Amino acid sequence: VVLVESGGGSVQDGGSLKLSCAVSSRLFITYNDMSWYRRPPGGERELVATLTIGGNTNFADSVKGRFNISKDVNKNMMWLQMNNLKPDDTARYYCNSNPPNKGTASWGFGTQVTVSS
Repeated sequence: VVLVESGGGSVQDGGSLKLSCAVSSRLFITYNDMSWYRRPPGGERELVATLTIGGNTNFADSVKGRFNISKDVNKNMMWLQMNNLKPDDTARYYCNSNPPNKGTASWGFGTQVTVSS
């Protein structure tokens, strides 16, 4: 399974970005809980948002009310809408199953988000 993230960029504090995740396997995106993760500079990868098979969403406390996760299994796509971005959101963002790397999946290259104050 190949995961390709895109949509990152550099924005000002308070700005918005929408990240995209293209998934090579419809089965993978349909039958797994899917998540966005991020690795801040010098930090560890952390869970940001999850969309369960049943359609429930969970968010890290730091992004609640600002981020939204969605997917379209017919398009093999997942998205992360990020609003009111803050400098602490600066990180490389990745999509994957939750738990990650189910089956043949492995981490993609990610997409960089940089928020300046």
